[in-house]
Amino acid sequence: MSVLVTGGTGYIGSHTCVDFIEKGKEVIILDNLSNSKEEVVGFIEQITGIRPKFYNIDLLDREGVKRVFDENDIDTVIHFAGLKAVGESVAKPIEYYHNNITGTLNLIFEMRDHDCFKLVFSSSATVYGKPETVPIKEDFPLSTTNPYGTTKLYIERILTDLCVADDRFSVVLLRYFNPIGAHDSALIGDNPNGIPNNLMPYVTRVAKGTLPHLNVFGNDYDTCDGTGVRDFIHVLDLAAGHYAALKALEKSGVSIYNLGTGNGYSVLQLIDAFERVNNIKIPYQITDRRPGDIAECYADASKAERELGWKAVHTLDEMCASAWKFESSIK
Repeated sequence: MSVLVTGGTGYIGSHTCVDFIEKGKEVIILDNLSNSKEEVVGFIEQITGIRPKFYNIDLLDREGVKRVFDENDIDTVIHFAGLKAVGESVAKPIEYYHNNITGTLNLIFEMRDHDCFKLVFSSSATVYGKPETVPIKEDFPLSTTNPYGTTKLYIERILTDLCVADDRFSVVLLRYFNPIGAHDSALIGDNPNGIPNNLMPYVTRVAKGTLPHLNVFGNDYDTCDGTGVRDFIHVLDLAAGHYAALKALEKSGVSIYNLGTGNGYSVLQLIDAFERVNNIKIPYQITDRRPGDIAECYADASKAERELGWKAVHTLDEMCASAWKFESSIK
């Protein structure tokens, strides 16, 4: 039986594919390459010695998704694929709703038609909106501050309703925080097409000289230094969390877990750590707040440790070092 990874050539998806293959799972990748490159499939092969089957298909292509299920015996789906930039989602809400929600519905229809009932969904801490307190627990009230987060929340509700209606389904919602870092091989990492929307690949491109400086969006938040505070988690820890989530798929219904470190670091603290670890100066300038951003967001991940035996183990220094090692390797 195979595991289908949608968005499997992307940043988190590629690391998860490596983790699953190294743990003996047969992996199939579906990705439309809108924010990744097909060469990642070869990098996964270099790391693991096994080349996963790859389909260049968009989830909006229902017939294409059907073909993937027709041609393979798929038991479990790890669903990463989707648009993910907060700021862009504010400017293009309809595109985000259509892509993320319709794509997921197409995936679910084909899963059901092919007797595949196990799904791990890549959700986000954005579903907590602007939390009243931190750290954030899974039972906190849900709300959103941007269309990207709203697509994640709507999909969570769709999947929950699905499990109520059809007890054959087992779904794990993984709400994760801010992945950074890269694989030890430096073959795969966060390498988005175009100008990065996420903080760390922007930092590394500034360090490399590809971009002139980093924009820090706001320094007037109610935080330790005025800049936004986030729970940065190493992508290797995050990938391992998806494998740990397979345990929760043994029972029907919905299970929900935060994947984070439980520690919050500000943007300026991250910059300081990167400069110190890699001995590189990062020029930055303070700009206006970004639409949809919040002041502080970090996890209580004790439920995942208690029920799945999972815990983040990598340090912020390790995240910064591996991110720069990966960026330095890109020709």
